[in-house]
Amino acid sequence: MARGVPFALESPSPPRGEGRGEGGAWRGVAGIPALRLTSRSASPSPSPLPRGERVSAGERVSGTGEGFLAGFVVIAGLILAQPANAQSEAPKDTLKRVEQQLQTGKQRQQQLERQSQALQTELDDLRGRLIALADQARGQEQSLDQLEDSLAALEAEERERSAGLDAERQQIATLLAALQRLARIPPEAALARPESPVDTLRSALLLRDAVPALKARADALAQALTALADTRGKLVDQRAKALAARVSLSEKQDEMNRLIARREELSRQTEEERVQVGQRMADLSGQATDLRQLMERIEAERRAAIEAAARREAERREAERKEAARREAEKREAERRLAAQKEAERKAAERKLAELRAAEQKVAEEKAAEEKRAKDEAAREAARERELAAKSPDGPPAVAGMVLPAAGKLTTRFGEADRFGATSRGVTVQTRPGAAVVAPRGGTIVFAGPFKGYGLILIVEHGNGYHSLIAGLGRIDTAVGRKVASGEPLAVMPPDGNPDLYFELRRNGQPINPQRGFGAPEGKGQG
Repeated sequence: MARGVPFALESPSPPRGEGRGEGGAWRGVAGIPALRLTSRSASPSPSPLPRGERVSAGERVSGTGEGFLAGFVVIAGLILAQPANAQSEAPKDTLKRVEQQLQTGKQRQQQLERQSQALQTELDDLRGRLIALADQARGQEQSLDQLEDSLAALEAEERERSAGLDAERQQIATLLAALQRLARIPPEAALARPESPVDTLRSALLLRDAVPALKARADALAQALTALADTRGKLVDQRAKALAARVSLSEKQDEMNRLIARREELSRQTEEERVQVGQRMADLSGQATDLRQLMERIEAERRAAIEAAARREAERREAERKEAARREAEKREAERRLAAQKEAERKAAERKLAELRAAEQKVAEEKAAEEKRAKDEAAREAARERELAAKSPDGPPAVAGMVLPAAGKLTTRFGEADRFGATSRGVTVQTRPGAAVVAPRGGTIVFAGPFKGYGLILIVEHGNGYHSLIAGLGRIDTAVGRKVASGEPLAVMPPDGNPDLYFELRRNGQPINPQRGFGAPEGKGQG
């Protein structure tokens, strides 16, 4: 490039929403002309001068110091050519206005923080009410399950009693008909019958013996009818209780849904305004900084260009001398290192091969031992859980004292084969339609939504390397990033059929047996 490279200042089109300042120049963000410094050299495209970047030797222009001096003389001339008001008064007024807006934004942000604290207090109260309602709903669901089981038993008893009474009634009716026919025959006609007197006597004896038996069966039939009436009365009472339990459960679920909606409304109430105020304050702070630094930067660039011109030449000569010496030294060092590297690589390859073989054998042995221990432990835990379930069949499913995310019947345990024949990495609970799903422990929601073949799932991070995975949901009532408390409602199950909830507990990324609870020691699980 020739010495004294000329520069030109370009004024780009004004951004949308900005007008022309005094003197006809386009105003930038803070009232200063938005200019670009370009080089009219052989390069086909202009090179803009970034904001705040110092023009240094070797980066923007090559040549002596006269080219830099010429560029800054042009900049200074254009700025001095601006009217006095456009050069000094407009930036000061703009700076004052920006600082006032910045102070107003800070006050508004403090006000929003106070509102946010009040809303957080209300949100904590809602969370406590939600946890209490969830506990009540779980109790209602368990009571309703017991009522429905009792109702089914009573209906079966009613059907059994009715069938027995029908059979008894038919037998008695047949015997009574036979006795009535015998009773209608007068004694004289009995003597004139063609049968022998012995047969007639035998018939009379049979008639005498059958009457007490028939009376006893008739009394038993009357008692059975009374018991059937009692059973039907109990059935009516149980049906009324079941209906009342269903209505109460529906009311609890409606109340939970209303509180969840209120919680979501409070969470979103001021978030958007806080974001807008924060963005506006950031923009105003940037404008104020640019206005103060603009004139200082132009003067500093002028002095730096003169000093850089002299310094650049001395640095270039010293750099050439050092580069030549460095290249020679590098050449000799490279030859030496190449020979040493080849020998080291050969030895390292032999050592790594031996280590790899030993490591593979050790990993295989550890894996086999770990799989055997995991299977034995899963079998023991499954047997213990089955024994506990047999001792208390009416209690809600729990693992190591930890309540499961939903009430229901535990159908598949950790380590058992699931319905597809694969080894289960968690537990499966058959719940009621629309049952509430709660957090097994306090934590933070890290995933909420559909995932491949699992449908809607939730992943909760509990700390200390623990994560809960809950799948099979019908609706999710929380969001990613939200902190939840233990027992807080998170979702509901599908509203129809007999939905299955899948619960998996992981520590450090590995599935562990939920039957050990959150206090399980370090160690990999299956899978």
